[in-house]
Amino acid sequence: MRRKHVVLPREMAKQVPKSHLMSEDEWRRLGVQQSLGWVHYMIHEPEPHILLFRRPLPKN
Repeated sequence: MRRKHVVLPREMAKQVPKSHLMSEDEWRRLGVQQSLGWVHYMIHEPEPHILLFRRPLPKN
């Protein structure tokens, strides 16, 4: 599993939902640009402006 984080400007943290993990449409609307296949998998409460993503490793 690959993991990465995306740091949003702190003022954008208000737009990150606290009730659920975001769908791809939601995080793309916030301006996050990355390749297909990444999933928002965790909310890090102390720093809600940091989005945590994961993606399965490609099968060889």
